Amino acid sequence: MMSLLDSLQSLTIYDLAQSLEPTTPTSPNHPPFRMALIWRHGDRIREDGSSGANELLSLGGHTGTHIDALCHISQGGQLYGGVDAEEASRGGIFKAYGVETIAPIVCRGVLLDIPGTFGVDILAPAQPITADDIQAACDAEHVQINKGDAVLIRTGWPVRHFRDAKAFVGWETGVPGPDESAARLLVERQIRITGADTIAYERLAPGKGTSHIPVHVILLKEAGIHIIEVMNLEVLAKERVYEFTFVVAPLKIVGATGSPVRPLALAERP
Repeated sequence: MMSLLDSLQSLTIYDLAQSLEPTTPTSPNHPPFRMALIWRHGDRIREDGSSGANELLSLGGHTGTHIDALCHISQGGQLYGGVDAEEASRGGIFKAYGVETIAPIVCRGVLLDIPGTFGVDILAPAQPITADDIQAACDAEHVQINKGDAVLIRTGWPVRHFRDAKAFVGWETGVPGPDESAARLLVERQIRITGADTIAYERLAPGKGTSHIPVHVILLKEAGIHIIEVMNLEVLAKERVYEFTFVVAPLKIVGATGSPVRPLALAERP
């Protein structure tokens, strides 16, 4: 035990989650974040003079930094592995592939800083990230994608747009993200999980939103690879931390299609 604790002392822990607050951008398909204090200090005072406070939270499973369960996406009426999507959702919760079935993940992680690779601060609206772009980032950073890895893709989009929900969601402009060639490359490499810093792990076309999401279909429905969205990858990119130990665990919400998460990257201090 002490050797493990000693090794942790030499590591920097990077928080890869965005904050949850009423201004957190949310896809129009999902409920926004809301919080209300139900009890305030002084509302009820105990005999010893102490009091407690608590709150009520309202949010969707895909609000803020979150992980997609395999039941999130279907095609042709089927979930991953040919499971009947309608049958699986009867009774008000998913009986197959709910987010509670995702085991805590601890694995090697790789950051692919796509803007950094091409010498820009942020990718252009609706810019696709291709398989060639992924390989170019690997070459520039001197990393490789291995079986079982977590692959995190930075677009730089939050730096300019996170505090402007309309711009971050990008209905009018589109949003940069991986295209089908990138998704298929990651499937070929047999990665364990992937994530990005945008509202959807997908190149979104102007005026289309999430009406067409082939990357989700490839990863979740066809390959069974989980997706994390709305990540904060800026500190990793700034410090050029391209390889690390990746840690994430969803809330055990039975039968849910997604869960808020707080992913971590553990790396040797630069």
